[in-house]
Amino acid sequence: METEKLILQKIEGSHPQAIFFTEDFKEYGTPEAIKTALHRLTKRAVIHSLGRGIYGKPQYSELLKKELTPTLETIAKAIAKRDHVRIIPTGSYALFALGLSTQVPMNIVYLTDGTPRKINIDKGSILFKRTTPRNLSYKGEISSLVVLALKEIGKDKLTPDELQKITTILKKEEYQNLKHDIQLAPQWIAEIMAKSL
Repeated sequence: METEKLILQKIEGSHPQAIFFTEDFKEYGTPEAIKTALHRLTKRAVIHSLGRGIYGKPQYSELLKKELTPTLETIAKAIAKRDHVRIIPTGSYALFALGLSTQVPMNIVYLTDGTPRKINIDKGSILFKRTTPRNLSYKGEISSLVVLALKEIGKDKLTPDELQKITTILKKEEYQNLKHDIQLAPQWIAEIMAKSL
């Protein structure tokens, strides 16, 4: 019970929608005691099991009258932070993140310099694919998404409306980051990005 009490204190002291991994509690008891405590706390709805060894602290929304669970993006970032690796979302998620698509991807693919693997989450999956350091060298959060979104759309399929949206979005990127990322982008994408300087 002592293990459960310590885990509960840690969870209660964290922010809503915080993400935890089994190993976050390793100093609180034996692996078996931790597993039992997490199972009990899940049954009591103190935390939700999001995937194998991954837990989320629920947040109740008065406005929506339901509990909110962490997004796949939040979970992926938490995994990357834990593993000390870099990640960048690929195509379809980049389009969604930039508002160029309203389709919420149920399976997100990230490029990483970490271990390639697939993690099943209760509402989808996160796939980490190994990539070259160059693809992870972009400095700007917006400009890196733009590069991936444009690669997904394709050079000859870009509509004037999408081009307008992308140019507007890029104006929110920090000047130095944008300048840096233009040097790394493929030529046709670099020319589009340069219009926002």
